[in-house]
Amino acid sequence: MNDFAAAIFDGVSADDLERIPLPKTYRAAFVLKEESSIFEGLPSWQKDPRRSLHVDEVPLPEMAPDEVMVAVMASSINYNTVWSALFEPVSTFSFLERLGRSNSKWTRRHDLPYHVIGSDGAGVIIRMGSAVRNWRIGDKVVIHCNYVDDQDPTGHDDSMLSYDQKIWGFESNFGGLADFTLVKANQLMPKPAHLSWEEAACNALCNSTSYRMLVSRNGADLKQGQSVLIWGATGGIGGYATQYVLNGGGQPIGVVSSPEKAALLNELGCEAVIDRSEKNYRFWKDEHTQDESEWRRLGKDIRALIGDDPDIVFEHPGRQTFGASVFVAKRGGTIMTCAATTGYMIEYDNRHLWMKLKTIKASHFANYREAWDANRLISKGKIQPVLSTTYPLTDVAVATNVVHKNLHEGKVGILCLAPRTGMGIDDPEFRALVGEDRITLFARHSLAHNVGTTESKVEASNATN
Repeated sequence: MNDFAAAIFDGVSADDLERIPLPKTYRAAFVLKEESSIFEGLPSWQKDPRRSLHVDEVPLPEMAPDEVMVAVMASSINYNTVWSALFEPVSTFSFLERLGRSNSKWTRRHDLPYHVIGSDGAGVIIRMGSAVRNWRIGDKVVIHCNYVDDQDPTGHDDSMLSYDQKIWGFESNFGGLADFTLVKANQLMPKPAHLSWEEAACNALCNSTSYRMLVSRNGADLKQGQSVLIWGATGGIGGYATQYVLNGGGQPIGVVSSPEKAALLNELGCEAVIDRSEKNYRFWKDEHTQDESEWRRLGKDIRALIGDDPDIVFEHPGRQTFGASVFVAKRGGTIMTCAATTGYMIEYDNRHLWMKLKTIKASHFANYREAWDANRLISKGKIQPVLSTTYPLTDVAVATNVVHKNLHEGKVGILCLAPRTGMGIDDPEFRALVGEDRITLFARHSLAHNVGTTESKVEASNATN
């Protein structure tokens, strides 16, 4: 076992942690610049992260004064992990090259022929830069992915508006899918004490994104009684969105892709559910032509469930659904968009937007305050993790392919230095108060409905595409 992991599990003091020498190299998941073109000419569904993602030793980078080094116990797969591994829509090495053109040696570090990826993490601080305040070696933390320069004045109203804003582990190097990571001190938040390492690691990116989109005044500013159509309501961000709507006195209408996911939503408390595998919507007649009659059919199905059109549409699939999202939103309603996993070149009928006074509002991750507040709700047991399954770091490419093929529910976790699941729970009494069944809802459903091995599911998906 890694010296730091052994010491952490033994509960040694901060002084003892500081005395352990840093390794010259560390284990990490990365993509290679020289392989950026290996998928050229292939459609997205044919690209396989198992060809591009590697796990091996890489040199340990030097730490900047405003950074901390974290021993990563666990991380998770996000959709930007898929993008990184597929080198789409652009290779992430273009982001690293841009960082490398800076006049700071600390940003130049990132421009390397390999990219350590991953935008979530939970672990223990083992080193601190000279400019770090408010944290100590030995603190158990989770990491949010807003990588921003606090000396940039454009970010001080809202750091997501900073001209220099980036996503850690996607637009910067030294990400969280590794045994160690370097992050800015303003990315740290306290680890929820009642959660395991993998449960704590899966939340920050998706939970914070959903919080900003729905709860924050920078997003939809959800009000009691409002209805929200949630695409992918058992997915990474959708699972948190459903909880925020329920907690905020709203009415979620969850769109999912199977009866099993519909059952999960029902147990979560969402009564209005649309199973698109049953409805078989075809929003596009062909590659270039949308079908408004299918938008109308979706709208009719929503009204049959709740008696009205949705006040808010929680939109992230992008090209495949955006035209329908604009159409079904209530007159004067809001379409909140944060991603485009099915394509970013969006088409919709603008008549349904301007003539019915609807609003399209963009959202991207969250600022530090929003991420902190979202993490606090996790710590207080008000929002539950949506972790469905966990893989070791050695299987990170398999896990990424599972997310790429949409063969998962919620979030897929990755064990880094933690040797097994279930470790890191420091407050079992509060965990019992919150409820084991609530905390492990997604994992229980995933276990109950996963028939056959993950690898066989992936191969079956490949064969049908």
